[in-house]
Amino acid sequence: MQAKTQPEVKSSQEESSQRAFIRFATYKVDPGFRKLDSNLRLAAKEEVFSALDFFKDRMAIHAYSLLATRAEADFLFWQAANDLEIFEEFASKLARSAMGPYLRGVHSFLSTARQSVPAGVAKTQPDRGQGRGLTGEGRFLFVMPLVKTKAWHQLSTAERQKMTEEHAGIVGRHPSVRLEITSAFGLDDQEFVAAFETDSPQDFLNLIEELRESKAALYTNVRDTPTITAVARDPKWILDALG
Repeated sequence: MQAKTQPEVKSSQEESSQRAFIRFATYKVDPGFRKLDSNLRLAAKEEVFSALDFFKDRMAIHAYSLLATRAEADFLFWQAANDLEIFEEFASKLARSAMGPYLRGVHSFLSTARQSVPAGVAKTQPDRGQGRGLTGEGRFLFVMPLVKTKAWHQLSTAERQKMTEEHAGIVGRHPSVRLEITSAFGLDDQEFVAAFETDSPQDFLNLIEELRESKAALYTNVRDTPTITAVARDPKWILDALG
């Protein structure tokens, strides 16, 4: 008689490897960069493009312009990887590039989700968080950190579940907006990071207005700023637009 195969038990290390780390990082380009010789500017930009290409098989990364939406930052990189240290390696490569002296990091929202990121995925993302998940193909991205009230954590599981279902129902009535909520507790200052993706900013605003009227908003909006409005752009377009 063949012995029954025991179910495989995953170690805590194996389970943690299934998590995807998510980072939304914004940067400001020093005005002095525009004063450089055109050849020096071109060489510096090429090093940034080279860094993006070097890491494309190790993490998913999408670029967004903030030129018309934020005064303190010029562009945003949305990154997703299975290894947190990849973000550090990428940041180091940027810092050591010819562009590095002219780049200043402004925001860095770090979070995590249960599902891992397939290797080499640069165009699309899996559904990693709550909601329908992001694809990286929407024209606009809206990112905000979220901190819940202490009262939220004192509610019963049934009460929280009811409000969560109400929240999901509202999101479901706005199919043109994709939402991903990832957990940041223990990793960063916020508890969660909410990211919305859409081709219509008006649709996003309609969704936000309805969400703010929900009961859950009484407990979930201790802090939800800065809200970053980003426009999907090719990295070359962004750096060329900056001079």
